[in-house]
Amino acid sequence: MNKVTKVVFPVAGLGSRFLPATKASPKEMLPIVDKPLIQYAVEEAASAGITDMIFITGRNKRAIEDHFDKAYELETELEAKNKQALLEVVQGAAPKGINCIYIRQTEALGLGHAVLCAAPVVGNDPFAVILADDLIDAKVSVMQQMISVYEREGHSLIGVENIARENTGSYGIVAVDRMQGRLGRINRIVEKPKPDVAPSTLGVVGRYLLSNGIFRHLRELKPGSGGELQLTDAIQAMLAHEPVYAYEFEGKRYDCGDKLGYLQATVAYGLRHAEVGAAFTDYLRGMKP
Repeated sequence: MNKVTKVVFPVAGLGSRFLPATKASPKEMLPIVDKPLIQYAVEEAASAGITDMIFITGRNKRAIEDHFDKAYELETELEAKNKQALLEVVQGAAPKGINCIYIRQTEALGLGHAVLCAAPVVGNDPFAVILADDLIDAKVSVMQQMISVYEREGHSLIGVENIARENTGSYGIVAVDRMQGRLGRINRIVEKPKPDVAPSTLGVVGRYLLSNGIFRHLRELKPGSGGELQLTDAIQAMLAHEPVYAYEFEGKRYDCGDKLGYLQATVAYGLRHAEVGAAFTDYLRGMKP
């Protein structure tokens, strides 16, 4: 069984829910305190031993490439001013030992299309997919958790969490034969069903660990609304050929593609930030209702 060393980050989306902030800046570069969302995602992948970071980018996403590149002028100036702590922060934006690969998605044709763009680089290997919008605070990173399960079970995994039934219309929803602990074999996956017809309340979040077989099903998909290829449709097709499991991860998820979720993450991470956490805690305590 091949090790998981590659991850795909679909980062070509428009970020329309955060306009005008995302008019000229990628939504993945929105900061949670002092680190952009995409850096948290890359660090999660690196913590699980993944080395090849594959970014599926689009227009106006150059800032992501620049963030993980060497900043010669900035680093030289910080070194000259003996600002060693800041220099280490800048140099640590890209974890050591990773390779950054950038592929341009010329049209936004859905998550499935973004993943398919990575096929020439992924090749015959299993690979992960991380959506940076989903920031998950966990003692052991979710990708570490999932790779451990994959190495034991040998099958594709999808990260899920139990959601409120009234919210099923915002998620891909999976039905499983039965959950054994945190793991259950998927028998059906439905994209954004209405609450009264949703097969369960297990919502798919932005963590996938997939076999390369997914590419065949993505290529065979017929485009849906807006010409998009949905990853959930390809996974549904894959179920007839190989097992796919739902994994209910350990950790607290923040939906940072949503304004409220983004603010909640900022507060949670700000409260425990080494530099400002104590002062921020005092500030919030002193706020009048």
